[in-house]
Amino acid sequence: MCIAFCCFRKDNTRYVDNVFSNSHCLQGNFSKDVYLLLLTLLSCRMDGEDYTRDRNKCYEQKCGIDMGSDLGDMNFMMIDYIKEAMKAMAMMRGHQMLTDVTLEVGQELYHAHKVVLAAGSPYFKAMFTGGLKECEMKRIKLQGVSATAMALLINFMYTGRIRVNENTVCQLLPAATMFQVKNVIHACCDFLERQLDPSNAIGIASFAEQHGCSDLCSKANQYIERNFTQICQEEEFFQLSPFQLINLIKKDELNVQDEKDVYNAVLKWVKYDEETRYKKMEPILCAVRCQFLTPKFLNEQMKHCDLLKKTPACREYLARIFKDLTLHKRTAVKERTPNTPRIIYVAGGYYRQSLNVLEGYNVDDKTWHTLACLTVPRSGLGGAFLKGSFYAVGGRNNSQVNSYDSDWVDRYNPVKDIWRPCSPMMKPRSRVGVAVMDGLLYAVGGSEGTKYHNSVECYDPEQDRWSWVKPMHTKRLAVGVAVVNRLLYAIGGYDGSKRLNTVECYHPENNEWTVVTSMHTYRSGAGFYISFLRCSRNKSIYLCCWRIRRHKTT
Repeated sequence: MCIAFCCFRKDNTRYVDNVFSNSHCLQGNFSKDVYLLLLTLLSCRMDGEDYTRDRNKCYEQKCGIDMGSDLGDMNFMMIDYIKEAMKAMAMMRGHQMLTDVTLEVGQELYHAHKVVLAAGSPYFKAMFTGGLKECEMKRIKLQGVSATAMALLINFMYTGRIRVNENTVCQLLPAATMFQVKNVIHACCDFLERQLDPSNAIGIASFAEQHGCSDLCSKANQYIERNFTQICQEEEFFQLSPFQLINLIKKDELNVQDEKDVYNAVLKWVKYDEETRYKKMEPILCAVRCQFLTPKFLNEQMKHCDLLKKTPACREYLARIFKDLTLHKRTAVKERTPNTPRIIYVAGGYYRQSLNVLEGYNVDDKTWHTLACLTVPRSGLGGAFLKGSFYAVGGRNNSQVNSYDSDWVDRYNPVKDIWRPCSPMMKPRSRVGVAVMDGLLYAVGGSEGTKYHNSVECYDPEQDRWSWVKPMHTKRLAVGVAVVNRLLYAIGGYDGSKRLNTVECYHPENNEWTVVTSMHTYRSGAGFYISFLRCSRNKSIYLCCWRIRRHKTT
């Protein structure tokens, strides 16, 4: 029987103490090849940490041996081999051992091994294997790259490590792009993405586009769209060319609460270099969706804006839009669709008593979220979204202790998940109709106890103030409301004695309600949906699968 002993000295060098118990074993049982393999295995150098008494377990777990079904056939994979080999290559480069190329960058010389450069960079691989004159050159001069970036890239090719910071990224990304070192490109892009800020987002987007980093460019542009109101205050915004500015403000995804924000940003951009830029203002102003500015705002601008006085064409353009808005013409311009989460808010309600619950449904990921509770439980309240905030208007607090109709108005901030009180309405209103028009909040009809309202109030969020508008012709509880082409419709409802099929239309210019075509069915508390038919010029308001016929306004 053949017995082999494998021992360890303190310096972890393995040696054979006694290979065979007698000399006849070698001659009778082992071939020369098997003996050499045995000596090779026993003479392999291993760290003490990688060796255990259970040799099979040690080899399989630490060295990656596939034992297979035949113990005479073993596949070895030394996991740390490549790492140790590259460490040795880096050491040899540091001592200029076996280096076969010198890269000249500016005043600096970098000694390296062609095989390492070719393995780490498709650029160098093509240079050294493509039959170019550099194949035989020992010293190569490189242009278009900084010495700092070249040193970092060569070090990365030997170590797999790269340090990116604000001082190096602007040199490193162009160099990594030039030499096609993808891992370094990704590292630079990740670093720049983490640095995105209103003060640098435009510059990062331009830098990424310049160097073909499409993913970073897309993320930077999305950041610009989401944070436009902050970015338009920064120096980079004022350095945009007219072409770049137009491309930015034309985007559907621009996240603004009011088109007035875009209009004012354009005026600031022009005033930054007024004498040069005011002549270029007309095509830029046409990129602003002025059709969603209010007639009041447009009128003030045409009267008082000095820039418009210097540019008659711009003033005439706004005058045409003002006329179309006051004539309640339909616009072909689409509203913006910001690249932000789309949320459906459900506030209050009734289950045995009035609820204070606010829930939000995320349309994009199809999930419900419980949000900050209403300050007062309410059912029969109205809700609307205005300038980035959700408003809860009126309603009734039904509880086992006390019940009353409410004049409360609360504003919900989706970013901070908090409620803030607004000025109360001038009358309590339960089952009130609520709509937004021209940046104002309208509260239509409703009831206070057994008293039914035909009165209408209007809330200005900038002044936090309610004011009366002309009352409707008919008292309406649970009235449906909709806004089409800057006309406010009050649809159906209950007047205290019967359900209604009548419809009224409010004209904000002359502060008047006009009776329009009645519905076929009497109803209150109807849901509604506004649809613009693509097959014709007609506009329709749909309520529970029926509609109001189009009527002409005077």
